[in-house]
Amino acid sequence: MTALRQRARHVAAVRGFNRFYTRQIGVLRKTYLDTAYPLGEARVLYEIARGRAPTASEIARALDLDAGYLSRLLRNFEKRGLIQRKVSASDARQSHLALSPRGRSAFALLERRSQGNTAAMLGRLSPADQARLIAAMNTIESLLGGKAGARPPPGRGLTLRAPVPGDFGWMVARHAELYARDYGWTEPFEGLCAQIVADYANQNDPRRERCWIAAMNGENVGCVFLAKDSPTVARLRLLLVDPKARGLGLGARLVDECISFARRAGYKKITLWTHSVLGAARHIYEKAGFKLTRTEPHNSWGQPVVGEHWDLEL
Repeated sequence: MTALRQRARHVAAVRGFNRFYTRQIGVLRKTYLDTAYPLGEARVLYEIARGRAPTASEIARALDLDAGYLSRLLRNFEKRGLIQRKVSASDARQSHLALSPRGRSAFALLERRSQGNTAAMLGRLSPADQARLIAAMNTIESLLGGKAGARPPPGRGLTLRAPVPGDFGWMVARHAELYARDYGWTEPFEGLCAQIVADYANQNDPRRERCWIAAMNGENVGCVFLAKDSPTVARLRLLLVDPKARGLGLGARLVDECISFARRAGYKKITLWTHSVLGAARHIYEKAGFKLTRTEPHNSWGQPVVGEHWDLEL
């Protein structure tokens, strides 16, 4: 396929998605959420309600609106008693905007109906599919929210830290969601993850065992354990990189942390158990120097898989 044909297909795909989603959320209806307000007016009300007395210029920049159109819309809001203006103390040419009691009532109705409609839309999906949807939305927002084609350099915004309350639950839930979505692995896999996490949380030795949580802009996006298998052998467990953080070298960084800690703790070897379908993880292990030692097929999680044991001599 030529680059021109591929570009045309991509453009058609994006336009098709736009048509689908505008219909899905009711953008084309004369009024939004069965209220008296079109979507554009509802969005401006939202900016005024959620902002800290914003000016018209600030709203125009935030929503990329024509200043003349916004000015007419705000005058209409004033006539309907929805907003109040207060002249700026620093610039008499500017006015700060706030909702009037009538405006707050109108916004509250919009907010309730929007929340209800969104909850109903999500309610038609399984928890795993909800997670897929949110991850896809996050990806769209992160890719299109900055400069076209921009991608954060490896490591920017990524931090590794020790777990805090709630992180262990997140580890189990995110493993279950992603592996159910991508590989069809069922509840026994989630149970295994929960047991691994519980064992570590209840009886880890901080001198010889460690857990790392990877966060990006404050959001959990990865994890790994290094646990004691024997006095001389450590076991690498539950390596995970969330889809939104893949391609940034995070998986390799987490494995490197495990290897460095294992050497400092005096282990002679690291072992791990993975599966043949996990191509990205296997590539990380192989690149770090792990060697495949044996394989074993099993059908423990609702799908036939091939387990693999890998070892790294330190």
